[in-house]
Order: sequence, then structure tokens, then C-alpha cells
Amino acid sequence: MKKLLYLMMLLPALVSAQQAKPRIETITLGGGCFWCIEAVFDKLDGVIAAESGYSGGSIQNPSYEEVSTGETGFAEVVQIKYDTGKTNLDEIFKVFFTVHDPTQLNRQGADVGSQYRSVIFYANAEQKKTAQEIIQQLNNAKAYTSKIVTTLELFKGFTKAETYHQNYYENNKSKSYCQYVIQPKLEKFEKVFKDRLKKKS
Repeated sequence: MKKLLYLMMLLPALVSAQQAKPRIETITLGGGCFWCIEAVFDKLDGVIAAESGYSGGSIQNPSYEEVSTGETGFAEVVQIKYDTGKTNLDEIFKVFFTVHDPTQLNRQGADVGSQYRSVIFYANAEQKKTAQEIIQQLNNAKAYTSKIVTTLELFKGFTKAETYHQNYYENNKSKSYCQYVIQPKLEKFEKVFKDRLKKKS
């Protein structure tokens, strides 16, 4: 764990930290239960919105119950909109690979099934190239004991999850899943990226 956190801070930037003309970009990521990923990115400075939802399948308007069967091709994802004047794709990916285990195939901890796969849905060539480069760097540095199995899939659409899934952690902090699964991920994120947290209003 210490090695991974150290490597994340040392990895060279793959894109410039600041853009001459800030703009809004979107990336869609899956790394286990979407409650966890959403809770983390909600706290990263520069992230304008992080919405839980579903990507990767072919049926129209999938429900949580349908996706949970693991037979639809969908993954639980978070669609992240961010301001390139405050953060960038490189940092987004570094956070992503810090707060979940990308070496677990079709699972994160006790959450098992293809709907929990580690996946980056890229929308353009830049996103795909940046993802490939950071994965290669992490594998070459042996940041994990096993190879990264994160899949890179072409983004084809996003269905926003049901209302009760949005801001789940903030609305349910007392629940055991939030305390024992989400909170440790948040604590890891806040430790590594302590200088990149949104300022509390």
C-alpha cells in the first residue's frame, strides 16, 4: 500500500496541469460499487459533478435490479464532469487507481460480478491514450502485486442511476457499508490528495 501511494505521487504528469482556456470535460469510470467512486470524486477540487449510473450495456434505461444480475453488460459507473482549469485527466486517473483495486477481475471486495468491473469508458483518443499510459506506468513500476485488469471500453452512453443512489454516502453515513467500505476509501484519498480537496463551504 505504501508503495502504491508513493508511486502515485511520483508518476509524471501525462497532460498539462493547467489549460490556457479552461473547459468542461467528462470521463466515465467504473471501479466497483458506484457509491464509493462518487463519494471520492465529489471531494476532488475541480470536479463539478459526479453522478452514479450505468454504462456498457445495450438495453434502454436499465434499472439497478437489471444491472445487478450481471447479465446486461452494464457496469456501475460514475460520470465525472470536471473543470480543466483546476484538474485534469491525469489527476482523475491517479485518484481512480488509488481508491480501488484494478487487479481484481469483475469484483471489488465482496461486490462480485461484471457490473463491478474496473473499467474506463473513453470518449476520445486522448482519454484512451492517457489511460493506456498510466496503466503501463503502474504495471512497469509493479505498483500492485498483480497485473492491472482494468478494461478500456468505448463510451456509448450513460444512464443515470435511480435518485436514491445519488450522493449515497452523504445521505447514509451511518449505514455499515458507508462506514466499513466507503469511509476507508475516502480516508486513503484524503491522505494522498490532501492538497487537492475541495474547500469546505
